[in-house]
Amino acid sequence: TDNPRFAGSPTPDVPEDGILRLYSMRFCPFAQRVHLVLDAKQIPYHSIYINLTEKPEWLLDKNPQGKVPALEIVREPGPPVLTESLLICEYLDEQYPLRPLYPRDPLKKVQEKLLIERFGAVLGAFFRASDGGELEPFWSGLDTYERELSRRGTDFFGGEQTGILDYMIWPWCERLELLKLQRGEEYNYDEQRFPQLTLWLERMKRDQAVMAFYMEAEVQAEFLRTRSAGQPNYNLLVKEA
Repeated sequence: TDNPRFAGSPTPDVPEDGILRLYSMRFCPFAQRVHLVLDAKQIPYHSIYINLTEKPEWLLDKNPQGKVPALEIVREPGPPVLTESLLICEYLDEQYPLRPLYPRDPLKKVQEKLLIERFGAVLGAFFRASDGGELEPFWSGLDTYERELSRRGTDFFGGEQTGILDYMIWPWCERLELLKLQRGEEYNYDEQRFPQLTLWLERMKRDQAVMAFYMEAEVQAEFLRTRSAGQPNYNLLVKEA
């Protein structure tokens, strides 16, 4: 269920059905991570999209930090609200064991978590490049993942099907098209430098969970333009009735 929320809006009208509630923002790559995991594992959930500029009071009652993504575990006493995309995704993978995304082997799981943690610097380099900074630090960050995918010799980081690392880095890889729009002729992604990632990008675009949340670069760019102008339009994707 998709419920676009507006500033100062009343508590969302979500059925009391025990289904998980994800407080999200449609243009947030960190929230996208959680949508990808929920969709990949086919876990039912309600999406409640937040206007982050003027956060509604009911959100702060549930989640005093006012952060997204935030996952409300409706069936648990409280009910608890989890924040931080990586922690939410790990919880979901353990709580819903069908279609596991993390490796079950403890060593492989830690190695995967290290690669996810290392990507923190890469996504930082992405945001700087997106803001007009140098592109090379982002490309050199991606070198690690090109080498790793080549070493594994599989279609995805998760093997023959997508795994946790695929989904945790995807939101910024999806935004390569956005970066291309933003940087124009300066954009210098090199398919010869990234042969495995280039093939991986095309495979990922055909993934069901990726397709469910995929957003065209032009729409992302328009949102960023409205945000830069001080009037972020959170409803760009809301279809007129």
